Amino acid sequence: MPTPAMLVFMSKRFARDAVGALIRTARRHPMLSREEEHVLARRAARGDREATQRLVASHLRLVIKIAERYRAPGLARGDLIQEGCIGLIKALHRFNPDFDARLSTYAMRWIKSAIQEHVLRSWSLVRISTSTAQKSLFFNIRRVGAALNERGDAMGEAAIVRIARALDQPERDVRRMVERLRGPDHSLDSAGETADGESALNRLPDTGPSPEEVVVTHDEGRHRRHLLSVALPQLKDRERLIITRRHLSEATVTLEAIGRELDISKERVHQIENRALAKLKVLVRVDAESGAAA
Repeated sequence: MPTPAMLVFMSKRFARDAVGALIRTARRHPMLSREEEHVLARRAARGDREATQRLVASHLRLVIKIAERYRAPGLARGDLIQEGCIGLIKALHRFNPDFDARLSTYAMRWIKSAIQEHVLRSWSLVRISTSTAQKSLFFNIRRVGAALNERGDAMGEAAIVRIARALDQPERDVRRMVERLRGPDHSLDSAGETADGESALNRLPDTGPSPEEVVVTHDEGRHRRHLLSVALPQLKDRERLIITRRHLSEATVTLEAIGRELDISKERVHQIENRALAKLKVLVRVDAESGAAA
């Protein structure tokens, strides 16, 4: 039986073989002329699968070339190429050969966008960018940082200033994005840096109520229910029915439904409800004061 290490090695080897086969496939398919491309595009638009496959195969070189620009630790080459192929297919479905443009020119933006979305999703579990400007800043910082020989996890204040000037962007925006780029994600269950090795999960503050607050809330609720049980029977039958249906039932009954049941208008039901609520407040207060005096 293969060990976990052997399985990892076999999976990586399989991935390398798959990428190698894809590259060999790309090299076997010649580039198309403008006329051939447009003829195939029109056939593909009518649902010709063979024409679609030829167009995709002839542009695999372009996908691989663009994917190579985004290679980085933690980003599998095969995944980048696969995402680029998805972008190529999306572009092909929207390509109009009547505009006399080459598919490669039109598809380049779609391929880049698909690969960039994959990079952003793979970079962190926390969403890196929420707008097109932040997405552009993310990739520009990586590009300029690489040109300046600066890594995201080791960029100091001087490097941030240099990159902000190179990109003509506010230092504050660059600094915030660099903070997002620093360091990988860490599990809350992993051991922390403390001497006892306590996990970060155990150090998170509990925002819920304390045990004392839970007990106080429970006692107060029980006391309110007792006062209500004493005051409610002192209401008239119609008042008690309306209060029960409107405020003490799981499903609140409408004024109109109660009006039909009692053969009165919903405005009259509303008047009785307000009068009963005011009466209950007085009864509950009197009972509470008498209980406190006792």
